[in-house]
Amino acid sequence: MGSTYQLLDEINPRTYIGSGKVQEIMAAVANTGATTVVFDDELSPGQLRNLERALGDAVRLCDRTALILDIFSQRAATREGKLQVELAQSEYQLPRLTRMWSHLERQSGSGQVKGMGEKQIEVDRRLLKGRMARLRRDIEEVRTHRRAYRERRAAAPIPVVALVGYTNAGKSTLLNTLTQAGVLAEDKLFATLDPTTRRVELPGGKALLFTDTVGFIQKLPTQLVAAFRATLEEIKDASLLLHVVDVSHPNAAAQIDAVNGVLAELGVENMPTLNVWNKVDACADPEVVRAVAARREQTVCVSGLTGEGLGEMLERVSAKLQDSMVAVHVLIPYAQGELVDEIHRTGVVEAAEFGAAGTEVRAYVPLSVAQRLQPLRLQTAAAVEEQQRIEAAAAVAAGAARAADAAGAAAEAPT
Repeated sequence: MGSTYQLLDEINPRTYIGSGKVQEIMAAVANTGATTVVFDDELSPGQLRNLERALGDAVRLCDRTALILDIFSQRAATREGKLQVELAQSEYQLPRLTRMWSHLERQSGSGQVKGMGEKQIEVDRRLLKGRMARLRRDIEEVRTHRRAYRERRAAAPIPVVALVGYTNAGKSTLLNTLTQAGVLAEDKLFATLDPTTRRVELPGGKALLFTDTVGFIQKLPTQLVAAFRATLEEIKDASLLLHVVDVSHPNAAAQIDAVNGVLAELGVENMPTLNVWNKVDACADPEVVRAVAARREQTVCVSGLTGEGLGEMLERVSAKLQDSMVAVHVLIPYAQGELVDEIHRTGVVEAAEFGAAGTEVRAYVPLSVAQRLQPLRLQTAAAVEEQQRIEAAAAVAAGAARAADAAGAAAEAPT
């Protein structure tokens, strides 16, 4: 029905906006017949109550956080998603319980107990806290289940690539094109709330796991970050982040900053990252966008809808994963041939030679695999020579120290 804004040196602690702007909004509501007023920021409980009194009972007042939580509640499909959204809504609602039931007070106590009984708002607050405690217990069970799943996945390590990005950037469409995953992908906010993991085979036969995560948004409510921590923990266990950007969006730069802010809040801002500029086919001048991306080392242009650029993206993913792996040179006995297969599945093999004692392999593997291969490592000739040089130098130093001790003892001996 309409929109308005106000430039203020500081936020009005009572009504967020100035008193004159409140009167202006009241007049606009009366003239347009609007039934809902949405503020594009989070209102404090006091501001919410004062604005509700000013606008009247016929108008629903909603701030940015309440609107996002409402969208999330509509999108939640699984038990985990519903639990997380309900907890976030409860945490938001607790300090904002209205006094609409304050006229309903419990009977005062009998005998020596005097005074008013428990007010309805206090009952509501107590019940809400109890529900929040139950929700946290249920979510902790989900977190335990996810942790066990990740431990099983780590036992047979396959690199995990997490798709992160602003909501509606095209992460689910990209995953569907790569894997035919059948993930819900629609042109709307927060279409995906629950992480979906699918296996992807690279051209060289190497296997990866791609995980689609919940989309981020500017000024993401803190309640959502806390409630969705079990889901967002999937990002922390990833070997590589694919930051998917809707490069055709006019506010793409601001969306990138918003995603980076959430990643910093999760403590994963320094993880290996490949920037994926999606929807390049929807740009006004795709060639210019591709030219800009070509000048950036960690950026690739794709179209999740048409499949354009996905081959180059997978090559860049393979190269990035190799950079994050550990170089190993091992001799694997034929009796442990399953280790050779694991190296091929989880790492990048540079050379493999079959000898009398076993298979000599030079490869890059994840750290967990490298640690298991430690007893089978072979030292290169240069490494052996360096070790011998260090040991010789240590022997010379020890001999010099013994000679010095002997000379000192001789000097201190009585003549």
